[in-house]
Amino acid sequence: MATSATRKSEEAPVESMIEARRTVSVMDDIELKGNHTDLDKVDKEIAKYASQARVDISPEENVRLRRLIDRRVLVIMIATYFLQAIDKGTLSFSSIMGLPKDTGLLTPDGKVSQLYSWLTTCIYIAILVVEYPQNYIIARVPLAKYLGFSIVAWGTVLASHAACTNFIGLVTVRTLLGIFESACQPAFVVLSAMWYRREEQAARVTYWYMMNGAQQIVGGLLAYLFTLINTGPLKSWQWLFLSYGIISIIFGAFVFVYMPDSPMRAKCFTEEDKRLMVERVRDNQTGLQNREFKKEQVYDALTDPQTWCYAAIQLTTTLPTSGLGGFANIIISTSLKFSVLQTQLLAIVLGAYIIIVLLGSVWIVKKTNQNILVALGFVVPSFVGTILLLTIPNNTFPQHVGLLIAYYITLSFWAAQTLGLSLLSRNVGGQTKKSVVLAINFIFWATGNAIGPQVFLARDAPKYHIAFATHLGCYSLLVLVLIFFRWYLKRENAKRDQLAAAGVQEAKDTNLAHAFEDLTDRENPNFRYMY
Repeated sequence: MATSATRKSEEAPVESMIEARRTVSVMDDIELKGNHTDLDKVDKEIAKYASQARVDISPEENVRLRRLIDRRVLVIMIATYFLQAIDKGTLSFSSIMGLPKDTGLLTPDGKVSQLYSWLTTCIYIAILVVEYPQNYIIARVPLAKYLGFSIVAWGTVLASHAACTNFIGLVTVRTLLGIFESACQPAFVVLSAMWYRREEQAARVTYWYMMNGAQQIVGGLLAYLFTLINTGPLKSWQWLFLSYGIISIIFGAFVFVYMPDSPMRAKCFTEEDKRLMVERVRDNQTGLQNREFKKEQVYDALTDPQTWCYAAIQLTTTLPTSGLGGFANIIISTSLKFSVLQTQLLAIVLGAYIIIVLLGSVWIVKKTNQNILVALGFVVPSFVGTILLLTIPNNTFPQHVGLLIAYYITLSFWAAQTLGLSLLSRNVGGQTKKSVVLAINFIFWATGNAIGPQVFLARDAPKYHIAFATHLGCYSLLVLVLIFFRWYLKRENAKRDQLAAAGVQEAKDTNLAHAFEDLTDRENPNFRYMY
């Protein structure tokens, strides 16, 4: 990377350039070969389709390619995540359909026991154990085929819930469900980076992530219908699990056949379209595919403040999410005093609000290009809603309705969780590094999800003051993390801009010759972070 300018250290502008180069910790160890791609560093499959330098694609052609990808990839991601979300939501809906009573999860005074919390926690303990192996596998196998297998497997386990009669049976199938579902989100982050340009990824991640809200709408309606079943060989909650499980198995087989593993292996597209699909993501500079394990990228991941900011965002958002998700219907029916059928239908409103929050956040990001500031803005309603839940009495019907609205707006922080995931897919380069960052991210995601239900203590029902006070602590920490994160990324970009202004060629490579060389974001001085 050394240039003739760097050798003239007596000149003031050059001194500042040298100082700037020192601040980018990994760059000094990188040897980039001018404006030419080093094919030895490029994955063999990518090398067949990638050109030596940047290829300009017209806006019209780019739109055409994106629509082709949306029909084959985005539709599958949205449908898959919807199924996963609705499958996870079955526990919350079944909690007021008789499952606790039929499986011995009630206390002597008729309340849901603390054992119920473990049915959510055990999923995320399983994910904690298998998350890194999952990410290692995802980086090295045909991704669509592995995703299809995982869907079939979790559908089989979900259907098995209907046969459970006690806590042991339930905790066993819930643990297996966590193992097979743990492939979904990491695979989607990789797929988003593989198929889409950076400016497209925030919207695409939001589209599949907002299926959490869609499952509340559809799940609420379906749960309402299943609740009406009161005769026959199975209970209503058993029909719920069995039906969703069978649908997941059928859909998983479809994904196995229909979804392409990568742009290079997509038999559904022409050879020319595959070349253009590879080229259109060159601007990302985060790599596309590389199955070689690089230990230096592991060190890069572990020492990058980015890694731990993503992890902290997941921890501080999933801890409230899992508790609010697992106990949503119990809170609405017991704490806020609505009937079982009213509660199932009110889940529709909750789902609609989640969709509005996620679509609203990505719309504002598109208009302002400010991801972290938008995330901070959506945390504010969560503070307001939680404080109202802790302080407002719950004696009259208007108070019930007011507290229900307060409960809804607490979920505004989901925007920060979604934007955090989309930033990870856009800002982390190098396939080994990305797999490590993803593993750490979802380990913290699983940790938050595992802890979340445990702060809803049976002795603290029905107001759950301890849980909501814990959530306030999470939101406060989230704000601090987001403020630091924005400052850090902005500072890193300024250092690279300083290198470019000082004449360092590798920091202003308009041909993006090294985009597919599997460099990490810190190894590539031409990379700029989105924040």
